[in-house]
Amino acid sequence: MTDRSYIFALLFRNKMTKAERTRQFIIEKAAPIFNTQGIAGTSMSDIMEATKLAKGSMYVHFESKEELTYAVVDYNLDSLSAKMTAAVNKHTTAKDKLFAYFDFLSDPLNPPLVGGCPMLNFGTEADDTNPVIKQKVNKLVQGSAQRLAGLIEQGIVNGEFKDNWNAKEFGVKAFAMIEGGSLISRVSGSNDQIKLIINAIKKEIEENSI
Repeated sequence: MTDRSYIFALLFRNKMTKAERTRQFIIEKAAPIFNTQGIAGTSMSDIMEATKLAKGSMYVHFESKEELTYAVVDYNLDSLSAKMTAAVNKHTTAKDKLFAYFDFLSDPLNPPLVGGCPMLNFGTEADDTNPVIKQKVNKLVQGSAQRLAGLIEQGIVNGEFKDNWNAKEFGVKAFAMIEGGSLISRVSGSNDQIKLIINAIKKEIEENSI
């Protein structure tokens, strides 16, 4: 977190009511637990233990586990997006931003969020069981592919990339490759596969650079 974003966060917290601060506290404590153990594998007792709040206090802020789950999924997805944006925005050229995007995701064994990629975690679990969460994840999935395509389009306008490069196709393909590589790396316990995938993606970027 940058100094400026930290100050904004403090100002935001200072404007929150006690109830809002407690609700946010619960979400922040629950987020890594849900992302690590999964929705089905996380109980309200787990959250009570992490927050040290009594059952009555928990249910004052969240009427059900489902309500907490939705808030936690939003928090995790927003956190990933914010961290990604911060990493990408450190750079100015479209090419450097693309490289930063993939470098940000280059170490699935030490991911940006505790528990790994929430898109992969929650999307896989909710695919056939929870249409609300499925829609939340899909929104970020589509947005991520569009972000990559947008950087290609920006680079074409800036004269960084060849004008015949299919931005949309690259966005979908690269995003699918990186998410698939993350899954393989997490399951195998090795980052070798994700490194191969990122090198292939960067090679395509170089081949389409002017």
